[in-house]
Amino acid sequence: MAQQTPTRDSIPADVRPWPALFALCLGFFMILIDTTIVSVATPAIIADLHADVNSVVWVTSAYLLAYAVPVLITGRLGDRFGPKNLYLIGLTVFTLASLWCGLTNSIGMLILARVVQGIGASMLTPQTMSVITRIFPADRRGQAMALWGATAGVAMLVGPVLGGILVDALGWEWIFFINVPVGVIGFFLAMRLVPRLETHSHRFDWLGVGLSGVGMFFLVYGIQQGHKYHWNGWVVASIVAGIVVLAAFILWQARNRREPLVPLQLFADRNFSISNFAISALSFTATAMGFPIMLYAQLVRGDTPLRAALLLVPMAIMTMVLAPVVGRFTDRVHPRVLTGVGFAITALAIYLLSLTLTPDGAAWHILAAMTLLGIGMAGLWAPLAATATRNLPMRMAGAGSGVYNATRQVGAVLGSAAIAVLIDSRLSAHGLSGGARAETGTVQQLPAIVRDPFSQAMSDAMLLPVAVLVLGLLSVLLFQLPRHLSPREQAPAGSAEAPAPALD
Repeated sequence: MAQQTPTRDSIPADVRPWPALFALCLGFFMILIDTTIVSVATPAIIADLHADVNSVVWVTSAYLLAYAVPVLITGRLGDRFGPKNLYLIGLTVFTLASLWCGLTNSIGMLILARVVQGIGASMLTPQTMSVITRIFPADRRGQAMALWGATAGVAMLVGPVLGGILVDALGWEWIFFINVPVGVIGFFLAMRLVPRLETHSHRFDWLGVGLSGVGMFFLVYGIQQGHKYHWNGWVVASIVAGIVVLAAFILWQARNRREPLVPLQLFADRNFSISNFAISALSFTATAMGFPIMLYAQLVRGDTPLRAALLLVPMAIMTMVLAPVVGRFTDRVHPRVLTGVGFAITALAIYLLSLTLTPDGAAWHILAAMTLLGIGMAGLWAPLAATATRNLPMRMAGAGSGVYNATRQVGAVLGSAAIAVLIDSRLSAHGLSGGARAETGTVQQLPAIVRDPFSQAMSDAMLLPVAVLVLGLLSVLLFQLPRHLSPREQAPAGSAEAPAPALD
């Protein structure tokens, strides 16, 4: 099948790609911040709503699940009813749900509001990638994806910092209230700047939606509750049920001859398959690493939530500074080079970071490791997004972006659940009972006698993201040359033209 890639001549003259991209990234940035912003507000929510830690964890998990599952079909809805329409509806739902989150006075209502927030986010996200794919020619799409990818990376890092500022200054409710004016501005910018694009008819795989949703819920619920209930029979049954239902989902996708929720032919493109695995590994890492760092900073170092969050600033700054540089190379350099170096640096940075988590660790050691981490991540977000979509035909843009974003969110959900299990295991291995662990909502700093074993447990937990990043590194080494990049475009300036690897 011939690739249907937009060229400069095929894009309508009245479409202004860069202003449209700016409008899309504003809403995208806002919803991604909400995947991490709650972590730093956990103590305040516990105290104000009289909740336990596990319930507050569900404030994040409910959002991630409600975000991850519908995103598989909202990309198709954008193809059918127009990506601009779905974007505006999703932004409206998200903004109103944010107001609801801030006004709620019980943990149960907060979790429910977060579910609605996640549904709004799932409607918005795939439209951003779909519009980029359709309004930018292939030879400029890497630069556009650089901005989009940097938005995703920076948002996940900025969330805790912004959360610390708002919680310290105004209260936890303002981590949600701040979304209201931003959402209103984003709505009017999108109305004015985002073009209306051609729609395509689709049939909708509602059975696939149900199977994927049920399977993900049982799997994540079992993993997240396992450390609390000591992996008893019903926890194991929940995990097994999730795996079985997800297997049934994949089987149904293979047998559905009409229009499956996840067209498995997408994965016939090697770069798409690898990008999905790699972004899942990266999202797993970005979500998981925050928990041990924030616990160490507050319980061992005695930092306030804001000071703890500020440890992440060098990572965010380096990601933002390097995003334009990476964008220029994304369209010229083989993706395995950028992403391979990015994964290697990121894994090294987190390993070095794990070594700094000691009771007397110097702050500048942490900041130096965070700087290196930002350099590594800058080489991952944009190149992975650009490589995932570059070979896809236009008719598959909505489905492809939906699958990619769902994979990214699934990685985040599994990362938060898995790191909680590992932290609990390592604390027990270092002789810390439940009483010695202390809850972040009641204790600002641990007694000196337990700071060393607690620090060691956090250091051990940081090795999980390192292992996942190594798998990501091995996967991206299998990337192929994107179809629209010629050997001359791949060659550095002034060098002899090298032959490109053959495509399978």
